[in-house]
Amino acid sequence: MAVWREHARDDPKPSREDHVGRFEVKARDGRARVGALSTAHGVVTTPTLLPVINPNLRTIEPREMWDTYGIEMLITNSYIIWKHEKLRQHALDYGVHDLLDYPGAIMTDSGTFQAYVYGDVEVGVEEIVTFQRDIGVDVATMLDVFTRPDMTRDEVHEAVQETTQRAEASLAAAGSTMLNGPIQGGLHADLRRMSARGMGAHGFSVHPIGGIVPVMEQQRYADLARIMLASMPELPPERPVHMFGCGHPMLFPMLIALGADLFDSAAYALFARDDRMLTPTGTVHLEDLREWPVLMPCVASLTPEDVRRMDDDERMVLLSRFNLEVTLAELAACRQAVHDGRIWERAERRSHAHPALREAFLWLTTSPARGTAPIPAAEHLLMNDRAAASDTSPARGQWESAWDWVVEAQNTPGQGALRWAGEDTFVRPAVVASRRRLHRAWSPVSDDGAVVILHGAPGPWRDRAGPHVMRARAANPALEVLVLSPIGLVPWSFEDLQPFAHVEGPEWLWRRPVDHAWVRRELARLNLEHRPFVTVDLRADSVGDAFDAALRDAGLEARVAPDAHGLTEVELDLLRAQTVDKSMLELNLERSVATAFVGQATFVMSSTGRVRNVKDSQGRHILSPRLGNGGLSLTDEGAKILHALNLGHEAAPATVTVVEDAVPFVGAGRNVMHGFILAASEHLRPGVSCLVLDPEGALVAHGVAQCTAEEAMAMQKGIAVRVRGGLQPSS
Repeated sequence: MAVWREHARDDPKPSREDHVGRFEVKARDGRARVGALSTAHGVVTTPTLLPVINPNLRTIEPREMWDTYGIEMLITNSYIIWKHEKLRQHALDYGVHDLLDYPGAIMTDSGTFQAYVYGDVEVGVEEIVTFQRDIGVDVATMLDVFTRPDMTRDEVHEAVQETTQRAEASLAAAGSTMLNGPIQGGLHADLRRMSARGMGAHGFSVHPIGGIVPVMEQQRYADLARIMLASMPELPPERPVHMFGCGHPMLFPMLIALGADLFDSAAYALFARDDRMLTPTGTVHLEDLREWPVLMPCVASLTPEDVRRMDDDERMVLLSRFNLEVTLAELAACRQAVHDGRIWERAERRSHAHPALREAFLWLTTSPARGTAPIPAAEHLLMNDRAAASDTSPARGQWESAWDWVVEAQNTPGQGALRWAGEDTFVRPAVVASRRRLHRAWSPVSDDGAVVILHGAPGPWRDRAGPHVMRARAANPALEVLVLSPIGLVPWSFEDLQPFAHVEGPEWLWRRPVDHAWVRRELARLNLEHRPFVTVDLRADSVGDAFDAALRDAGLEARVAPDAHGLTEVELDLLRAQTVDKSMLELNLERSVATAFVGQATFVMSSTGRVRNVKDSQGRHILSPRLGNGGLSLTDEGAKILHALNLGHEAAPATVTVVEDAVPFVGAGRNVMHGFILAASEHLRPGVSCLVLDPEGALVAHGVAQCTAEEAMAMQKGIAVRVRGGLQPSS
């Protein structure tokens, strides 16, 4: 946590011995996560930076990093310590923490990067790991084989194989010391996947993504994104991922959004030597500044001219502090963005900091060109950045499963407004996930009847159009009403569902004319492609007259009168239909099951006309709407009813099965913790309602999942399901 102080901090409390090496996810936004890594020298909050400390040249003292900046972990080079007799002997006699005068967690590199820069190193594979263990590091690093972008495929393949072959001996040498298992593979996606699978099969504690420094130095950020997408889905989710050598704050949001947890860099000091300054949007030179691009504490009482007049050593130290403070501030902002569910928006904004970063971001979020045949002359199609980002290579499409890995971890519906940011908005993973979920789960009640599409105004649509929809449906029971939001067509039942009904955007977004071709494609996605449609502009002087005109154009009856007999029953039917449709979406139910579950439900309404509780025909409280995002939450009674239906696995709420020892605690309302799970439904994902079962399949509790199915089975610490209701009496 970036809380800077002017006095000494207490030393960290060591983690419980049996928790050392465990990683806990405290908050998440898709694949981005705020975590806690337990070490022998305290718990490290992630995402975080591990500043590189050269034991021979300390620009900022490690003790100051702990006391002033609250840096919980740093990295130094074990090869340098091993090679210098005085440093080696001190570290062996008193430990690396005493050598650096640092109480927090220490990671060490093995010399691989020195081999990349200077040539071969003189130390053996097991020898360097044993040395790291003997000097008391918290996280050691095996001696892997660095892969450069200019290496041949055969050379990279050999390096990946050699690194993997060294894994067992390195782990044996490490003993109980946490060990890094680097992922190599150069620019070859298949070799990155092979490396990630091979290293992930061994008992490492952390997985650094290696070989990326030359990629970043050459500003090949699209290649960096490809390396991430190739590696990340193959790695065990219970282990943090470390971006070896990455320390520029401009890159943090995109990499964190893709799952990165740890960063390390000497850039804060190296850049300062050349009077270069890091900022969240790029690098600036001191000589060009009249004002500070970012005002940090270390320069709050100084002007750029004041700093230019300092002697070289004093200026370098000050600029190192500036670079470090900027880096820590950006990481703090990224962690907050994860808590807020807005890390992808931050990555969007940061993508405009550099053309190469924008190119990488567009490649990530742009679908590949269709088909499999080569596209030799695509230049004439490159009319804008988004079109240019579409992959036209023969290998296009190979990344789609990795993109699905990003999308499927999104928590939808989310919280808060969806802030419009042009075309980028439409391809945000949370938006993609919401649309996919809608198109997969929802189906129309019938195959016949006209469709009325409302457009022209933002939500909440029930206030503007609700009475008209009710009167139109009273006259035309088979009428399908949809709303055209900026991110797609949505059935009326989801008129309050985030993100569709929560878009914040400029006025023109609602005033633009209806694109009939896009509407037809959207209707096809909703299985309504053969239905005729008419539109109603909600900006019309009289929305009612516009409704009646549209109904007449479709050959339908005009709305019934506002005082017509039976409107109360129509309103009730609309509420039941909405609950059925939301149950399909939120609880993964088929329409027939959802209809039977809701049945002749009644509703408890608030003073503002919103549904507060849903009761079935027997008066049992089965569902509660979430007014903040339009979703539905299961109740104790609803969970019991659904479990009693014995629906199987696919078209049913997600389930988590806990070990027998956990049953009394979870049944009494305690959360389901990682490490106590026997099984999880494949469609389990963050934010979904789920049933918690005992080993025999009996219902124990219900709650909201905090993880994917893979994470539920792999993680060993933290909350897997936030229990909303324990359903077994405590003994």
